[in-house]
Amino acid sequence: MTTPASPRPSDPAAAGRSDAAVVPAPGGDGSGAVEGIDVDRVTAWFEANVEAATPPLEFTLIAGGRSNLTYAVADAAGHRYALRRPPISHVLPTAHDMAREHRVMTALGPTAVPVPRTFGLCSDVGVTGSPFYVMELVAGHVLRDEAAVERALGVPGRHRAGMSLADTLAALHAVDVDEVGLGDFARHDGYIERQLRRWIGQFRESRVPGQQPPAVVEQVHDRLAASVPAQQGTAIVHGDYRLDNVVVGDDGSVLAVLDWEICTLGDALADLGLLMVYWTEPGDDAALAGVTPTAMPGFPSRREIVERYAAASGRDLGALDFYVAFGYWKLACILQGVYARYVGGAAAGDRSSVDAYARSVVDLAERASTVLDGR
Repeated sequence: MTTPASPRPSDPAAAGRSDAAVVPAPGGDGSGAVEGIDVDRVTAWFEANVEAATPPLEFTLIAGGRSNLTYAVADAAGHRYALRRPPISHVLPTAHDMAREHRVMTALGPTAVPVPRTFGLCSDVGVTGSPFYVMELVAGHVLRDEAAVERALGVPGRHRAGMSLADTLAALHAVDVDEVGLGDFARHDGYIERQLRRWIGQFRESRVPGQQPPAVVEQVHDRLAASVPAQQGTAIVHGDYRLDNVVVGDDGSVLAVLDWEICTLGDALADLGLLMVYWTEPGDDAALAGVTPTAMPGFPSRREIVERYAAASGRDLGALDFYVAFGYWKLACILQGVYARYVGGAAAGDRSSVDAYARSVVDLAERASTVLDGR
């Protein structure tokens, strides 16, 4: 397998992330006001739907989420829950589907895939302004950066975290979608073809005035479209599977997989390819890799992760380079959209990091091309 450096120029796929640390929610100044939460109505919903919940409830916003919002909820009896809802503003019509996330985690509850236990879904926007669901707040560590790793795990634990991540992904992809009631969740076939259409469409719509879009993105799209591997069955595809989207225990074992916001059905190897894109090794290009902890001593190599997944899943990984290239290319398309939005005014005049986006889009697409070349 080709093992190019992993990019994180601006963490383009960071939507919906969670963190084990909590901070006071905006407005949570002791007055009971919590931005995004109608405390009285949500408390009443808990009393009616969560059997053990004992008011009063205290809400704190979990730090790190950049898309859907996640709140830690503590009750008077010492129980702790997590409440997840869409952003307070700028919600796209088809994004941030709480019912979708809730359905997936509920379906996976009885399987070997570690997910938080779900307690209920509220579709009534009159309760707190949007749908939300409540799940178990899993105690553990989210390894977002080197400091978090240093606090949580020694060298043996880091190796175990990588191996457990591979085993967990194989377990996810082994789930029979019909047996868990997800057979009608999405289309079963043509996953990569649909993804190529979706992301090239977004790329073409993300025009920056006065600039020609980088031709390399279109070129890589055409190469990918002409060489799509045959899909090996139908699997649950997480869509953003990586180290900082799981909770690990003190020994490094994966305790829960989080952030099912873009989960669908399709080609399992898309998850493994994207995991390889984000799995940095020592010596990788720091300008592309950004801040990522997997290059620290103890973490397994990409090759070890791939071999562990292959042994656990039994899948043919001969075409894995295609999926790694697809992961780089998809991030290039996502970052082009971020770049276009910021140039259009989302940065509120601050261009300190925006101007580097154009170069990063090209770098990502060129990395995809290099992987397709087998280098």
